[in-house]
Amino acid sequence: MSQSPLKKGNRSQIIAGVDEVGRGCLFGPVFAAAVVLSAEAADRLKAAGLTDSKALTPTRRAALVPLIEDQAYAWGLGQSSAREIDQNGIRTATEKAMLCAIQRLQRQPSMVLVDGVLPLRLWMGPQRTIVRGDSSNEAIAAASVLAKESRDALIRRLSERFPGYGLERHAGYGTAQHREALLASGPTSLHRHSFLRKLFTSK
Repeated sequence: MSQSPLKKGNRSQIIAGVDEVGRGCLFGPVFAAAVVLSAEAADRLKAAGLTDSKALTPTRRAALVPLIEDQAYAWGLGQSSAREIDQNGIRTATEKAMLCAIQRLQRQPSMVLVDGVLPLRLWMGPQRTIVRGDSSNEAIAAASVLAKESRDALIRRLSERFPGYGLERHAGYGTAQHREALLASGPTSLHRHSFLRKLFTSK
């Protein structure tokens, strides 16, 4: 992976890795996390198995969360609700979640590294996009793990409030089971109605 976002020899240069999870889901909020790591912390987390959250088992992700929270120089979480996604569009809602995560850091970063190809338009400071950054940069990878675990935990709690959709199994993604449940029972108040238009117009 790449050099640590907290540069050696310049402790004032705070570089945060940012990632999101749940962008393509049909249900629930989109989550984002921002993480700042020292070079030493990045090395320790890499040795502990840190990588892109999608490449980790649920057990391994869960085990990494307390390590990341303990080792990080700073970390923060943000989210945008299904209603905000419907009102503002998924890109703007995702950017708001990312900005919220950044603003919850103990110190504001002097550089933000964003996973993917789309810049964070709401961030006025320096930034750089990194394609597949969650598998090449420790801070972005750590952000992906925190965002994924936090969102999954919320969806598991919400699955008890909205049974019958299988949310505890697919976390709100558009699986065949989820789509069949939507067609049978209709959407809940926490579904992203703007994402469901094609599903119901093609019924």
